[in-house]
Amino acid sequence: VQLQASGGGLVQAGGSLRLSCAASGPIFSSDVMGWFRQAPGQERDFVSAITWSGGNTNYADSVKGRFTISGDSAKNTVYLEMTSLKPEDTAVYYCGARRAGWASQTRPYEFNYWGQGTLVTVSS
Repeated sequence: VQLQASGGGLVQAGGSLRLSCAASGPIFSSDVMGWFRQAPGQERDFVSAITWSGGNTNYADSVKGRFTISGDSAKNTVYLEMTSLKPEDTAVYYCGARRAGWASQTRPYEFNYWGQGTLVTVSS
């Protein structure tokens, strides 16, 4: 599976961005797609995840109510709609794919494939 993340950029605090993650290769409805982020000098942290069927989603507490994950199986693309952005949301955002099905996965090692990352910068 190849993943291509896009949509990052510079935005002011309080603004919005939508990230996209296009997947190619063999994809199964049970696969889980996730978003993580990594700030300079920090570990890669979980943001949100979804099954292609859309039946399961979860979010990090820090983004609940502000970020929304969704998927379009016809386009093999997962989106992360980010609103009310804060400077602390600044990071490189990575999308990942997990083969083993839904397990409330929140750790990078639980994902098998990764995209290249897209930088989100939120200015104060």
